Amino acid sequence: MEVVPYFSAREKTGCQEILELLQRDDLFSLKDTVTNRLVTVEGKQEAIQAILAYSQSAKELLKRKKVHRDVIFIYLAKHGVVMPPSSEKPQLIERALEYWKEPAAESDLEPKTAFKKKSEAETQANENKSSCPYQAMGEQFCQWFFQLLNSQNPVLAQKQGDWGPQHFWEDVTLKLNYSTSEEQSEEFHGAELVSLRLLALVKDELLLLNPNLDASGVKCAISAHGLVVVAVAGTIHRDTLCLGIFEQIFGLIRCPLGDNNWKIKNVTLRIKGRNTLQYATSVPPPTIEYQSKELEVFYG
Repeated sequence: MEVVPYFSAREKTGCQEILELLQRDDLFSLKDTVTNRLVTVEGKQEAIQAILAYSQSAKELLKRKKVHRDVIFIYLAKHGVVMPPSSEKPQLIERALEYWKEPAAESDLEPKTAFKKKSEAETQANENKSSCPYQAMGEQFCQWFFQLLNSQNPVLAQKQGDWGPQHFWEDVTLKLNYSTSEEQSEEFHGAELVSLRLLALVKDELLLLNPNLDASGVKCAISAHGLVVVAVAGTIHRDTLCLGIFEQIFGLIRCPLGDNNWKIKNVTLRIKGRNTLQYATSVPPPTIEYQSKELEVFYG
């Protein structure tokens, strides 16, 4: 008789990552429940291995009360699987199980020196659905950018992508606006400074930016001078708390010598804070209110 493993290789790796996001008390409580208190462990890694060994399946493990929906949400976000902030736990579980059945994308492991737009054949179907021929490119860019940026967050313990100034033009400008208890504005110039300031959001401030990649959350336009403007809205998280919403507007210019590569010329990031005691389940997916004509002239 063939012995069927409880977990596939990807399910085991994914569940291990999710368990590593749990607080220590929740993790050890889960270990006691799963093993019926029959297994004694010394540290977190032993607890994780015991939980995996005594769980019947990935689905059964994810349904456990101590595996909070916010932890699954964060896991999916850091792997570029974007879900609406209002998603319930069963929806997140099903999406995680689907994700683990998908073949691993080799392209995610390859170093990139700039965002590369997919070929016309790959995006034609999506572009036909949009009034803007760059809509599909904008959605691709947002998925690439936020997956790369979020991978720098040390809390996620994810393999870091090649974040750095190589993704920006040398004369790039970043305008950063915080609207929390009071208004704060910052401005940075140059690829090195802009890259470091954006990196600090996730590496030092431990933020996770979750974009809304639906049609209402991403809008694109092209200026008279060929600047592709991409506007995206989303939610900002730290651990399991939703701290607020953001709106980010990029200006992209194609590299003249690159193979359909694009670099960032302008960045405007607006952050609106909210009560950190409220969880992501109460936040509707943010949307972009700009009209195409407004985006066309946003950067002059």
